[in-house]
Amino acid sequence: MAEPRHVLAIDQGTTSTRSIVFDAAGREVASARREFPQHYPDHGWVEHDPEDIWRDTLATAREALEKAALPVAAIGITNQRETVVVWDRANGQPIHRAIVWQDRRTAAECARLRQDGAEPLVQARTGLLLDPYFSATKLAWILDNVAGARARAERGELAFGTIDSFLLWRLTGGKVHATDATNASRTLLFDIHRQCWDEELLALFRIPAALLPVVHDNSHLFGETDPAHFGTAIPIAGMAGDQQAALFGQVCCEPGMVKATYGTGCFALMNTGSTPPRSQHRLLATTAYRLDGKATYAAEGAIFVAGAAIKWLRDGLGLITHASQTDDMATRIPDSHGVYMVPGFVGLGAPHWDPKARGLICGLTLDATAAHIARAALESVAYQTWDLAEAMRKDGAGKPQALRVDGGMAANDWFCQFLADMLEVPVERPSVLETTALGAAFLAGLQTGVWPGIAALAGNWSLGRRFLPRMDASQRQRMIAGWQDALRRALSQPD
Repeated sequence: MAEPRHVLAIDQGTTSTRSIVFDAAGREVASARREFPQHYPDHGWVEHDPEDIWRDTLATAREALEKAALPVAAIGITNQRETVVVWDRANGQPIHRAIVWQDRRTAAECARLRQDGAEPLVQARTGLLLDPYFSATKLAWILDNVAGARARAERGELAFGTIDSFLLWRLTGGKVHATDATNASRTLLFDIHRQCWDEELLALFRIPAALLPVVHDNSHLFGETDPAHFGTAIPIAGMAGDQQAALFGQVCCEPGMVKATYGTGCFALMNTGSTPPRSQHRLLATTAYRLDGKATYAAEGAIFVAGAAIKWLRDGLGLITHASQTDDMATRIPDSHGVYMVPGFVGLGAPHWDPKARGLICGLTLDATAAHIARAALESVAYQTWDLAEAMRKDGAGKPQALRVDGGMAANDWFCQFLADMLEVPVERPSVLETTALGAAFLAGLQTGVWPGIAALAGNWSLGRRFLPRMDASQRQRMIAGWQDALRRALSQPD
């Protein structure tokens, strides 16, 4: 009997969980998706119930496998990064809801650490900045605010993980407590140069080492699923944080290649090869992927709100009933009418890193319409991407040959064209938009022989559509100047 040539990818995101079966050509064979509830217990706080995530992971994986009706060689996992789960090693039960990457409850603690002079050490070791976005201060908050948690953690009774690690534990029936190099790189606890947990950082954030998972390469045999879940044991052979998985799924495996994923947030990563970047403009350095013990690095710009702004138009304002409507709304008006949105709903990420910034819409007049607000929301994501590209340019990066895009917003033709106009580079949209899941599949398939090596993956990437810049330079400059004025209004003022 021939070896299986299909891979199941589990893509656990911020608002939904997907499971997709891919064939050896990187084509989707079957899929399933479920949205799950968001919890906002206080101003700026965002939580998930890990049991919701586990339920949907199991349900979507079973549904995709049932639809595909064929064996798979392996499972790859990709996940929302930085989100923190702590659970009881004895029974696998979380001791608190997951604290999501968007959560800002530890902003004051991050400010205190900066004032104490800790940021240079953190940046040098981790490539990151002191911001509540990352995992360490969220983890410390759980230990300090759940009764008895810190003492139990020090006794080795509790386990910490990002979502990948929690799902791996559950899928293997509690046999494996591990993570991968990309997710570890987002915790503020991992030295990306030595590729290991850092004792000095653990002490800084007061994190007991007994909590931590083992760190492996991204393409690695992490373990096998408990046969009770899918009727047979399936190797779990690839794991990566969602943005690194998307970089891999876009086959941006050469230095200088750039991808941007437009999901809940937007994350632009540029492959920098074997050398971690050193940004002078508040971009991040991160592990892009680690194969055969060798790390490849990336410069990253993180935008906290992209697709979430469109979701707000739907769920918060009721201006639309489906995200796809924004394409038509933006197209049917000749211009933005001077309306700008700065979607600082949870503060602003790179290159500003202002957790106190707040969202605003400015330039409104009595003849502004819902279409102008929808267009401003789309434009805001392109402007934020321009901010990241400008920071990369100031750091010495050359203009990329193209920007490869994926994620839900990349399906919007108007948005992709506006993005190309703002960045003055071609925007390439692949035929498969689910590149995050595809990247996880690639990593698992490399480990299990579905693909013989990275070179074989390039043939599985195919261009869907290419958008070329066409806007007049003076118009672009006027629009960016309007964005920069709106941005200044949204950024918090010094105390």
